[in-house]
Amino acid sequence: MATTILNIETSTTMCSVSLAADGVALVSRSINEGYSHAEKLAPFVDEVLKESGLKPNQVDAIAVSQGPGSYTGLRIGVSLAKGLTYSLDKPLISVPTLQIMCLHPEVKKQVNHHKDFVLCPMLDARRMEVYTGVYDIGLKTIQEVQPMILDEHSFSDLLSKEGVLFFGNGSPKFKEILSKDSAYFLDDVWPCASDMVMLSQMKFDSNAFENVAYFEPFYLKEFQETTPKKLV
Repeated sequence: MATTILNIETSTTMCSVSLAADGVALVSRSINEGYSHAEKLAPFVDEVLKESGLKPNQVDAIAVSQGPGSYTGLRIGVSLAKGLTYSLDKPLISVPTLQIMCLHPEVKKQVNHHKDFVLCPMLDARRMEVYTGVYDIGLKTIQEVQPMILDEHSFSDLLSKEGVLFFGNGSPKFKEILSKDSAYFLDDVWPCASDMVMLSQMKFDSNAFENVAYFEPFYLKEFQETTPKKLV
Protein backbone atom coordinates (compact mmCIF):
# COMPACT_ATOMS: atom_id res chain seq x y z
CA MET A 1 0.00 0.00 0.00
CA ALA A 2 1.05 3.59 -0.58
CA THR A 3 2.65 5.59 2.21
CA THR A 4 0.44 8.57 3.05
CA ILE A 5 1.89 11.64 4.78
CA LEU A 6 0.09 14.76 5.95
CA ASN A 7 2.34 17.80 5.37
CA ILE A 8 1.99 21.09 7.28
CA GLU A 9 3.79 24.34 6.38
CA THR A 10 3.37 27.58 8.38
CA SER A 11 6.77 29.27 8.45
CA THR A 12 5.67 32.49 6.68
CA THR A 13 2.39 34.28 5.94
CA MET A 14 1.64 31.33 3.64
CA CYS A 15 -0.42 28.68 5.43
CA SER A 16 -0.59 25.34 3.62
CA VAL A 17 -1.40 21.66 4.05
CA SER A 18 -1.00 18.74 1.65
CA LEU A 19 -1.76 15.04 1.66
CA ALA A 20 0.77 12.95 -0.26
CA ALA A 21 1.05 9.30 -1.26
CA ASP A 22 4.51 7.87 -1.97
CA GLY A 23 5.98 11.35 -2.37
CA VAL A 24 3.30 12.73 -4.70
CA ALA A 25 0.92 15.46 -3.55
CA LEU A 26 -2.68 14.34 -4.00
CA VAL A 27 -4.61 17.15 -2.32
CA SER A 28 -3.49 20.54 -1.03
CA ARG A 29 -4.81 23.75 0.48
CA SER A 30 -2.99 27.05 0.83
CA ILE A 31 -3.67 30.68 1.57
CA ASN A 32 -1.39 33.70 1.82
CA GLU A 33 -3.39 36.41 3.55
CA GLY A 34 -1.28 37.39 6.54
CA TYR A 35 -0.97 35.23 9.62
CA SER A 36 -4.32 33.45 9.46
CA HIS A 37 -2.78 30.12 10.53
CA ALA A 38 -4.72 29.78 13.78
CA GLU A 39 -8.01 30.02 11.90
CA LYS A 40 -7.14 28.19 8.68
CA LEU A 41 -4.75 25.37 9.55
CA ALA A 42 -7.05 22.86 11.26
CA PRO A 43 -9.85 23.31 8.68
CA PHE A 44 -7.30 22.75 5.89
CA VAL A 45 -6.26 19.46 7.52
CA ASP A 46 -9.89 18.35 7.68
CA GLU A 47 -10.48 19.35 4.06
CA VAL A 48 -7.51 17.50 2.55
CA LEU A 49 -8.32 14.35 4.52
CA LYS A 50 -11.97 14.41 3.44
CA GLU A 51 -11.10 15.10 -0.19
CA SER A 52 -8.57 12.27 -0.23
CA GLY A 53 -11.11 9.90 1.31
CA LEU A 54 -8.85 9.07 4.24
CA LYS A 55 -9.66 9.00 7.92
CA PRO A 56 -7.07 10.64 10.19
CA ASN A 57 -5.85 7.30 11.56
CA GLN A 58 -5.14 6.06 8.03
CA VAL A 59 -2.31 8.57 7.58
CA ASP A 60 1.12 6.99 8.06
CA ALA A 61 2.95 10.07 9.36
CA ILE A 62 2.68 13.81 10.03
CA ALA A 63 5.34 16.09 8.53
CA VAL A 64 5.91 19.70 9.50
CA SER A 65 8.14 22.47 8.20
CA GLN A 66 10.76 22.92 10.94
CA GLY A 67 11.98 26.46 10.19
CA PRO A 68 13.54 28.93 10.20
CA GLY A 69 10.75 31.44 9.76
CA SER A 70 8.06 33.21 11.71
CA TYR A 71 8.15 32.36 15.41
CA THR A 72 4.37 32.41 15.73
CA GLY A 73 3.74 30.61 12.45
CA LEU A 74 6.18 27.80 13.23
CA ARG A 75 4.79 27.41 16.74
CA ILE A 76 1.23 27.00 15.43
CA GLY A 77 2.25 24.47 12.79
CA VAL A 78 4.38 22.38 15.13
CA SER A 79 1.74 22.47 17.88
CA LEU A 80 -0.89 21.05 15.55
CA ALA A 81 1.52 18.47 14.13
CA LYS A 82 2.45 17.31 17.63
CA GLY A 83 -1.20 17.13 18.65
CA LEU A 84 -1.98 14.93 15.66
CA THR A 85 0.96 12.62 16.26
CA TYR A 86 -0.02 12.20 19.91
CA SER A 87 -3.70 11.58 19.23
CA LEU A 88 -3.18 9.30 16.22
CA ASP A 89 -0.02 7.57 17.49
CA LYS A 90 1.85 8.37 14.28
CA PRO A 91 5.50 9.38 13.72
CA LEU A 92 6.53 13.02 13.38
CA ILE A 93 8.76 14.16 10.52
CA SER A 94 10.41 17.60 10.29
CA VAL A 95 11.54 19.12 7.00
CA PRO A 96 13.96 22.08 6.66
CA THR A 97 12.02 25.10 5.43
CA LEU A 98 14.72 26.48 3.13
CA GLN A 99 15.07 23.13 1.37
CA ILE A 100 11.31 23.10 0.79
CA MET A 101 11.67 26.40 -1.05
CA CYS A 102 14.33 24.87 -3.32
CA LEU A 103 11.70 22.44 -4.60
CA HIS A 104 9.21 25.13 -5.61
CA PRO A 105 8.07 24.49 -9.22
CA GLU A 106 9.45 27.81 -10.49
CA VAL A 107 12.83 27.14 -8.88
CA LYS A 108 12.95 23.67 -10.43
CA LYS A 109 12.11 25.18 -13.81
CA GLN A 110 15.05 27.58 -13.55
CA VAL A 111 17.36 24.77 -12.45
CA ASN A 112 16.40 22.76 -15.54
CA HIS A 113 17.49 25.68 -17.73
CA HIS A 114 20.66 26.52 -15.76
CA LYS A 115 22.30 23.35 -14.48
CA ASP A 116 25.20 25.32 -12.96
CA PHE A 117 23.06 27.40 -10.60
CA VAL A 118 23.45 27.26 -6.86
CA LEU A 119 20.33 28.01 -4.85
CA CYS A 120 19.93 30.66 -2.17
CA PRO A 121 16.50 30.82 -0.51
CA MET A 122 15.90 33.85 1.70
CA LEU A 123 13.24 34.42 4.33
CA ASP A 124 12.61 37.96 5.50
CA ALA A 125 13.70 38.63 9.06
CA ARG A 126 12.91 42.38 9.13
CA ARG A 127 14.97 45.35 8.03
CA MET A 128 17.97 44.11 6.00
CA GLU A 129 18.21 40.76 7.76
CA VAL A 130 17.26 37.40 6.26
CA TYR A 131 17.39 33.74 7.18
CA THR A 132 19.30 32.03 4.42
CA GLY A 133 21.45 29.11 3.31
CA VAL A 134 23.02 27.96 0.06
CA TYR A 135 22.48 24.60 -1.67
CA ASP A 136 23.51 22.93 -4.89
CA ILE A 137 20.79 21.65 -7.20
CA GLY A 138 20.88 18.27 -5.41
CA LEU A 139 20.14 20.08 -2.09
CA LYS A 140 23.62 19.44 -0.72
CA THR A 141 24.48 22.24 1.72
CA ILE A 142 27.09 24.72 0.50
CA GLN A 143 26.54 27.30 3.26
CA GLU A 144 24.74 26.44 6.50
CA VAL A 145 21.49 28.11 7.47
CA GLN A 146 22.14 31.39 9.26
CA PRO A 147 20.72 34.85 9.94
CA MET A 148 22.44 37.42 7.73
CA ILE A 149 22.33 41.20 7.49
CA LEU A 150 22.54 41.97 3.79
CA ASP A 151 24.78 44.55 2.15
CA GLU A 152 26.26 44.97 -1.33
CA HIS A 153 29.14 42.64 -0.43
CA SER A 154 27.02 39.69 0.75
CA PHE A 155 27.79 36.42 -1.09
CA SER A 156 30.58 38.17 -3.06
CA ASP A 157 32.88 35.13 -2.95
CA LEU A 158 30.14 32.83 -4.18
CA LEU A 159 28.98 35.24 -6.89
CA SER A 160 32.53 35.56 -8.23
CA LYS A 161 32.59 31.82 -9.00
CA GLU A 162 29.14 30.85 -10.29
CA GLY A 163 25.57 31.84 -10.91
CA VAL A 164 23.37 32.13 -7.83
CA LEU A 165 19.57 32.02 -7.87
CA PHE A 166 18.05 34.07 -5.05
CA PHE A 167 14.40 33.63 -4.11
CA GLY A 168 11.98 33.90 -1.22
CA ASN A 169 10.32 36.87 0.46
CA GLY A 170 13.69 38.14 1.70
CA SER A 171 15.30 38.35 -1.75
CA PRO A 172 13.67 41.56 -3.11
CA LYS A 173 15.58 43.76 -0.68
CA PHE A 174 18.85 42.12 -1.75
CA LYS A 175 17.96 42.70 -5.40
CA GLU A 176 17.69 46.42 -4.67
CA ILE A 177 21.29 46.72 -3.48
CA LEU A 178 23.08 44.13 -5.67
CA SER A 179 24.30 44.53 -9.21
CA LYS A 180 26.11 41.43 -10.47
CA ASP A 181 25.60 39.52 -13.70
CA SER A 182 25.95 36.22 -11.83
CA ALA A 183 22.97 37.00 -9.55
CA TYR A 184 19.52 35.87 -10.65
CA PHE A 185 16.28 36.60 -8.80
CA LEU A 186 12.97 34.77 -8.81
CA ASP A 187 9.84 36.41 -7.40
CA ASP A 188 6.91 34.94 -5.48
CA VAL A 189 8.55 31.82 -4.10
CA TRP A 190 7.07 30.75 -0.76
CA PRO A 191 7.53 27.57 1.26
CA CYS A 192 4.48 25.41 0.61
CA ALA A 193 3.26 22.04 1.88
CA SER A 194 2.84 20.68 -1.65
CA ASP A 195 6.61 21.09 -2.16
CA MET A 196 7.46 19.19 1.05
CA VAL A 197 6.29 15.82 -0.16
CA MET A 198 9.51 14.42 -1.62
CA LEU A 199 11.56 15.41 1.41
CA SER A 200 9.04 14.08 3.91
CA GLN A 201 8.80 10.79 2.01
CA MET A 202 12.61 10.44 2.03
CA LYS A 203 12.66 10.94 5.78
CA PHE A 204 9.87 8.42 6.25
CA ASP A 205 11.73 5.84 4.16
CA SER A 206 14.85 6.28 6.28
CA ASN A 207 12.90 6.26 9.59
CA ALA A 208 14.16 9.77 10.37
CA PHE A 209 11.48 10.58 12.93
CA GLU A 210 11.47 13.22 15.65
CA ASN A 211 11.06 12.67 19.36
CA VAL A 212 7.64 14.26 19.75
CA ALA A 213 8.16 15.17 23.40
CA TYR A 214 11.35 17.14 22.76
CA PHE A 215 11.03 18.43 19.22
CA GLU A 216 10.99 22.21 18.83
CA PRO A 217 10.95 24.36 15.69
CA PHE A 218 14.26 25.65 14.34
CA TYR A 219 13.65 29.29 15.20
CA LEU A 220 17.28 30.24 14.47
CA LYS A 221 16.88 33.33 16.66
CA GLU A 222 15.08 33.79 19.93
CA PHE A 223 11.71 35.52 19.78
CA GLN A 224 11.97 39.21 20.63
CA GLU A 225 8.78 40.92 21.66
CA THR A 226 8.60 44.58 20.76
CA THR A 227 6.92 47.16 22.98
CA PRO A 228 4.88 49.88 21.24
CA LYS A 229 6.21 53.37 21.76
CA LYS A 230 4.22 55.55 24.12
CA LEU A 231 2.60 58.61 22.61
CA VAL A 232 3.79 61.83 24.20
